[in-house]
This record gives sequence, C-alpha cells and structure tokens, in this order.
Amino acid sequence: MTDSTITSENPLVEKTLRGLAVAWSDFGSRLERVPIVEKLNRNALRIEDYRSLLCNLRQQVVDGACWIARAASNIGPDHFELRSRFLRHAVTEHRDFRMLEENYVSVGGKLADIRAAGKNIGSEAFSAFMFHRASQPEPLDLLGALFMIEGLGTRRAREWGESIRDQLGLKDEQVSFLLYHADNDEDHLGDFRHWLGTAVYEEALSQRIIKTARVVGRLYALQLEELDHA
Repeated sequence: MTDSTITSENPLVEKTLRGLAVAWSDFGSRLERVPIVEKLNRNALRIEDYRSLLCNLRQQVVDGACWIARAASNIGPDHFELRSRFLRHAVTEHRDFRMLEENYVSVGGKLADIRAAGKNIGSEAFSAFMFHRASQPEPLDLLGALFMIEGLGTRRAREWGESIRDQLGLKDEQVSFLLYHADNDEDHLGDFRHWLGTAVYEEALSQRIIKTARVVGRLYALQLEELDHA
C-alpha cells in the first residue's frame, strides 16, 4: 500500500499530519527559548552544561523502551502490525541510555554519578504522562508522542550534536547519542504516514493524537528547562 493510497482512503491522515505540524512548530519555538538551547545558539555552551544535559536526558531515556513496550502490550489484535512496530521500536531503543553514559564519562563525568542521578522535575512529569497513556487500552494516540520525540532527532539532533562537538572541541564519539539519533530517527519517521494511516479511523482519535503530541512537546521542553532541578 502506498502513502498516496493511505491518504486517499483516509482523509483524516492529512488532517492529523497538519495538526501534528502545528504542534511541532509550537514545540520548536519553545525549544529556542530553553536556556541550554539559547546557550548553544550563542556559542556559549560549557562542558559542564553538556554533562548536565547528558545526565538529565539519561533518566527519561531509560524509561523510553519501557513505556513503548507497555503501550504495545495494550494494543489489541485489530492493530497487530502497529503493536509489532512498537515492540521493534522498544528493542531498538532499550540500550540508548548506554550511549549517554559513554558520552558523559568521555567528557569527564563519573559513571556512578549519572547512574545515581534522579529525574528532574520535567522528566518526572514527562515519564508519568507517558506511562499513564501507555497503560490505557489501545493507546494509539502515542503515535503523536513518537512524532514529536523522533522528530526531535530528525530536526535537531545533528545540529545540536555538531554544534556541541565544535564549540567544546569534542570528537564525534563524544556526541554519539545525538548523531546516532539524527540518522536513525529519520528512518523511524520514514514510514510514519503508513502507521498513521493504519491507526486513524475517527475524528476523536485524530484529535487525541494531536493533543498527545502537544502535551509531549510541552513536557519534553520542561525537562530541558529544569536541568538539575530534581
């Protein structure tokens, strides 16, 4: 089945994509006002800022594969392909936090410190929301969450990774988490329209997907705003 066939058979797909595009635009604008992103944009990032970012991201990345797997367990047989897609994604993501640990140690951090750190205020809210939605029956609205999170990898990760590398005089392997997601999240988003086409069957679900995307954008930005505020 081609993308055009999916779209023509389900006009809600295009409407949902437009709503998601607006949600992403709002998220992108908010990110530019986050203090650590402003520092990065001003070429004023310090090595301790980068360590803080890695340490704070690690805590919610550990949870990522867990809420994806939980969502898959609550997707019924009517969406069997989508459940399989979620499970494959959980497998792909479940070791990502190791890259964050390796990057952190490579720039002077201690492994014990990043592993012992708790979630910051924003990460607590983000993870709580994700597990809540993943625990609902047929949590298809989490497609909106994946659109935002993987979109961050596609649209920002390489720019941020290369900027951090260049500002701090690092090597590619010291920003490997960001560079890896710049490449791999684009692959994930490549078939997003297909999965959206298999899932969106009513207006209410379309709106829920968009709302979930908006909530995820706000909470993801919040965890970047609240670095080290545990």
